[in-house]
Amino acid sequence: MLELKKVQYHPPTSDKIVLSDINLLAPKGNPIIIGGSSGSGKTTLIEVISGLSKPQKGSIYWGKQKTKAKQRRSICGIVFQFPERHFLGLTINQELRLGHRRLSGEKQASALRKVGLHKLDLKKAPEKLSGGEQRRLSIAVQLLRTPRILLLDEPTAGLDWSVRGEIIDLLFQLSKEQLLIVVTHEPELFQGWEASSYQIEGGRLRPIKI
Repeated sequence: MLELKKVQYHPPTSDKIVLSDINLLAPKGNPIIIGGSSGSGKTTLIEVISGLSKPQKGSIYWGKQKTKAKQRRSICGIVFQFPERHFLGLTINQELRLGHRRLSGEKQASALRKVGLHKLDLKKAPEKLSGGEQRRLSIAVQLLRTPRILLLDEPTAGLDWSVRGEIIDLLFQLSKEQLLIVVTHEPELFQGWEASSYQIEGGRLRPIKI
């Protein structure tokens, strides 16, 4: 279970607080959907949860244990908005293996099966994939890190409607296996999920229905 208690983040380059007294309880098996407009603090929130940014106040717990940023970086996987723009591997195989000293073929195949890419030619360049396949590949890259918490920033951005539905269905399946948190400016796309839904506005988080 992930828990945030009175988390506050005030970037040194800004005169205003981005996150103010954020409280959140997120048990495994119950996906979290967080809506908000551009600049509302959605991305900042997942950066704080993942340990990429450090809050000035408040505490973050995992399994009832208070965590430090380094600990959270080890248990979180993040798929940022338009992650395919940052592919580094010349092939799909290289992209999957980046950052791994050793990676078994079985583990790699398992991650690809989970995202529906197990039939791909691994010698193919990532940029040759369709938009939906690229997004699935970026998720597979994070799954190979075996994260306890999977964070997604606008996972449907830039995709056409049919592909959006496929990605949403994929995320729903993944949410059954691990804690999943999605931030989006279109929370209505996730209507029908058995999830806890919130809106971030003015630096504060409040429950909503979608």
